[in-house]
Order: sequence, then C-alpha cells, then structure tokens
Amino acid sequence: MDTSAYLRAVAEQTSTLADWVHGRDATTPVPTCPRWTLADLVDHVSATQRMVTMLVGERMTEPDGAFARYVPSPADSTEWRAWLTDGAAEAKRAFESVADDTPVWDPSGDAAGVPFWSRRLFGEICVHRADAAAALGMRYELEPEHAVAAIEDWLNTMTSRGYWENRPDFAGAMRGGGQTLHFHATDAPGEWLARREPDRVVLDHAHTKADVAVRGPAAELLLVLSRRRPLAEAPTLDLYGDRALLDHWLDHMDWVADG
Repeated sequence: MDTSAYLRAVAEQTSTLADWVHGRDATTPVPTCPRWTLADLVDHVSATQRMVTMLVGERMTEPDGAFARYVPSPADSTEWRAWLTDGAAEAKRAFESVADDTPVWDPSGDAAGVPFWSRRLFGEICVHRADAAAALGMRYELEPEHAVAAIEDWLNTMTSRGYWENRPDFAGAMRGGGQTLHFHATDAPGEWLARREPDRVVLDHAHTKADVAVRGPAAELLLVLSRRRPLAEAPTLDLYGDRALLDHWLDHMDWVADG
C-alpha cells in the first residue's frame, strides 16, 4: 500500500468506528485495553490522528510542538462521530500536501516520516477498531490484504531501531541468541521471520523453518500479535514449535498495555 491508499483506508475505518461509538456510553470499559473506557479509546484515536496531522502538515522535524497542542475529544458522545470523521479527513488532507520524502520526524529512526506515519495511522485504526468492537459487541472484519498491511506495520514498528533504543525494557526482554519466530498469513501474501539478536530484532520476509511458527487467516493473526485476542481464543490459527518462545514474545509486546 502507498501513502494515499493508507489514508483512504484510515478515513474509511475511522468512519466505521465513528458510527459504532456515536451516542454510546462513554464509561463503557474496553476489555482489550483494561485501563480504558470508550471515551479513552475515542480520545486516543482522535489525538493520535490530530498529532500526526500537525507533524505532517506543518513539516515538523521535532515532535514537541505537536504533543503540546493536544486537544481532548468532546465529553458528549453524540459529538464523537463528527469529531472522528473530521479528524481523519484533516489527516488525509495533510498527507496530500506533502511528498513521501518531505522531512518529518520519524521515531523509527529511518528518516522517512511521511511513509512511516501513513502506515502507522493505518495500523492504529485497524487495531483500535478491534478494541471498539470488543467493547461494544460489534463484529470485527478486516480484509485479508489490509490485515497483512496492519501486521506489517505492527512488526516493523516494534522491531524498528527507534523503538529498540527508546524502550530499554523491551530491548532487554527481546535480546537473544538467534531465536526465530515465523508468522504466516494464509489468506493473503504475508510472511515474517523475526530473529532475536543481542543488539536488535531482525525482521525478514521469508518462508523458512523457525523455532516457533504461527499461521492462519491474516485478521486473526493480527489480533493475536497485537494482543487483542489470546491464542487460545483463535482456533483458526495453527501453532508449531516452541510455545514458550511465542508466549515470551507476546508478553513483551507491552506497547498495547497503554493502547
């Protein structure tokens, strides 16, 4: 997917989320993010999109200016639909105003902020729409190709140099001696091999034998990798190899502990 395709999908999925949450009880708990209510979820999605809109639209090479201008979501849930759809539309316009090589702060360390943030907004809405579905009892559906793209975002972000350097707890847990995990989507092209090295996690796209492998439909794989669904509740996924290695990996995907 390219930048424009990511932002079209962000707008579409945000519109679906907006319809789901419109007029709902703001105190509804979000079981996949146990510290959050529905209001927290809406605020997080909106704040992230608006922060990225500022970063990209104003060509910021440092994030502090965007973080300092946080605006909370409305307290009245009947205003959430317009708030969310307007925010996604503003983000789409911001990306349309720049090129992929426009200098924008890139927390991954790759100095490619525009492509990074377009992919990141897409991955965010895919996962947080699953949170809303869990909170509201809605059916979560995601096209296999979109689920593959969201997995790509999740794994690339978590294994990026910037994430490793800025999360010493994660780096300490993920250091290894070459242990390998293989993730394989079966309903759309998508395979990833994560290798735990002493100084980083190396991510490749390869079909090869690994210490542990998980394969199955891309949407189900996304929910398990993002800790939105326990493996025990994902019967369409097949597990081969070292279950303890997979459990260790998932246990330390603690990015999701705060959303």
